[in-house]
Amino acid sequence: MDILLIGLNYKTAPVEIREKFTFNDDSTPRALHLLSQTKSIVECVIIGTCNRTEVYVVADQLHTGRFYTRNFLADWFGVDKDQFQSHLYMKENEEAIEHLFTVTCGLDSMVMGETQILGQVRDAFLLAQQYETTGTVFNTLFKQAVTLAKRAHTETGINENAVSVSYAAIELGKKIFGSFHDKQVLILGAGKMSELTAKHLHANGVNKVCVVNRTRERAQALADRFSGTAATMEHLPEALLSADIVITSTGAAGFVLSKEQLAPIIKKRKHRPLFMIDIAVPRDLDPAIHELDNVYLYDIDDLQGIVASNMEERTKAADDIKAMICEEIVAFTSWLQTLGVVPLISALREKAFAIHGDAMKKIENKLPNLSERELHIIRKHTKGIINQILHDPVVRLKEMAVQKSGDEVLEMFSTIFALEEVLERNKQEEQWELAQKQRAVREKLLAARTTEQ
Repeated sequence: MDILLIGLNYKTAPVEIREKFTFNDDSTPRALHLLSQTKSIVECVIIGTCNRTEVYVVADQLHTGRFYTRNFLADWFGVDKDQFQSHLYMKENEEAIEHLFTVTCGLDSMVMGETQILGQVRDAFLLAQQYETTGTVFNTLFKQAVTLAKRAHTETGINENAVSVSYAAIELGKKIFGSFHDKQVLILGAGKMSELTAKHLHANGVNKVCVVNRTRERAQALADRFSGTAATMEHLPEALLSADIVITSTGAAGFVLSKEQLAPIIKKRKHRPLFMIDIAVPRDLDPAIHELDNVYLYDIDDLQGIVASNMEERTKAADDIKAMICEEIVAFTSWLQTLGVVPLISALREKAFAIHGDAMKKIENKLPNLSERELHIIRKHTKGIINQILHDPVVRLKEMAVQKSGDEVLEMFSTIFALEEVLERNKQEEQWELAQKQRAVREKLLAARTTEQ
């Protein structure tokens, strides 16, 4: 069995390619089911976000796994393979494991250390698990990835340092005020940067937002999204009277507010502090405003300094997380290498105790006068002999399976103890159980589609 990853992300494909390869919530269960039914695919998980689409599979052979997974992507999205082949990346076994751990920890995101991807990976795994397209390998791997990411975020605090200008502005405000509760925020401008800032403010507990813009329509549209109020530029003096925090990003060619315009407003505020952040280029706020009493002004260069410092901290944290990832890769690959031992051990014990059962029947036939207590003692002690005989071979098998020649050791072990017949029978039983599960999933999907219609 091999682990294979095929995907594309913001590094390898532009948005016009990525948007063609988007799995939505409604279609993903059907895609998982179809992929799990594909030749060579044993387990599968699909991760789809705005910045990446990644398909993880356990394949019985690498070359067929590659071929059929690429075909699946081409067929599902109706795109010729030649059109997206150059945008794909493919990772196998240890590289695929390392990539999953790196992604889940947020080290492969556009904003390094962000935590949103952790939830997205977890949700993708739980969906695959719900539709029974995961098994022993991925149930262990993805749980380990999620646990690792949680530990990495907790122990390093990588996501605690703001690395975007808008978020840095919010963090700076929190350091000054401690909390945004009951604070009135004035957002000057209604563009993309203002919208992003408003999102951060809302997420941090701000419930009093006033948006001031040149046109009332745009101000109202943004304010409505956050249950705020809207005003035009001629009402800026009144809005400044009640504001505690001002964040401005208008795109104007010159200063929107000068020291002389703000000075009389500050007098009316009666010594209430005003925290002002200018994230516009060119600047919206006259730098001389900083000279006014009880006014604290920061521009984008101040914030860039915070961002640079925080990015340096995140880079240090990332190094610590990479060390954690290396340890987890060793732990998982060691577990994976012993996985092939399990069917052999089960087959060996099954064969040994089948022989034991036959021997006990012969003893009962030849010694019919034995009491149940006597039979129990014989049965117990003969089972103990079998367990003792099997103990050392099983221990040695586990030790040798993790060596480079592990596959050869497993094959030789099977041959020495003549386990081929038992292994084949167990394999057929597992395939029958899998077919029953897949049938149940098909029925579930069909019932869901019928309900939708």
